[in-house]
Amino acid sequence: MFDLNFLFFVVAIPAVIFAGISKGGFGSGVAFASSSILALILDPGQALALMLPILMIIDVATLGPYWKRWNWPDSRLLILGAIPGVALGTLLYKATDADLLRLLIGGISVGFVIWHVSQTRGWVRGFANRLPPSAGLFAGLVAGFTSFVSHAGGPPAAVYLLSQRLSKTEFQASTVLVFWVINISKFIPYAYLGLFTWHTALADLLLAPFAVLGAWLGVRAHWMMSERVFFGLAYVLLTLTGGKLIWDALA
Repeated sequence: MFDLNFLFFVVAIPAVIFAGISKGGFGSGVAFASSSILALILDPGQALALMLPILMIIDVATLGPYWKRWNWPDSRLLILGAIPGVALGTLLYKATDADLLRLLIGGISVGFVIWHVSQTRGWVRGFANRLPPSAGLFAGLVAGFTSFVSHAGGPPAAVYLLSQRLSKTEFQASTVLVFWVINISKFIPYAYLGLFTWHTALADLLLAPFAVLGAWLGVRAHWMMSERVFFGLAYVLLTLTGGKLIWDALA
């Protein structure tokens, strides 16, 4: 059990607002960093359990502004892949070392950005077609698994969605829909594994207003930005996210 003291709220409030802004406006790519921040003062399992209801609150707060603005075929592929990924995470949660997978996802994330920059500058020829549906299913599988073990499902989903050349709102709305479903599917397994307690529930209740505030700020930021700035920021966040995953794996 952890203390709901001044230090806890100094760390937790900015982390929760950050998660809301990321999920509300920028494709969820770095929202998982909030769990890493909380893990500085909490047991990692407690940090994951504390953040899941917060993420679900943010999902509900952001679903309305993006309702039916998503790309359903791409979102469906990610969801269909993610459900088995969550099941795999449930089975392997207590036995797996996810560092190798973090290294793989981090490498894919950073590599995708490098490829995009190379295309933009004319250093390499781009793909003639979008990534195939099989890639969407695989990205969903990895997103479901990494989301379960570390709330870090954003990068693999972002890699696939960015390759589909969606508009900024389609991209954002698709991530909102996909992770709304993924987070719902994680709740019962988290409870089964005994990760939730009355103490984490009380902390979530106290932090919920800051989650809604962060989501509101993120939605406003999304509508105020041009597509060029939005996707530029998305690639920056994908680089930071991938770099963080690589660092975590190697550390």
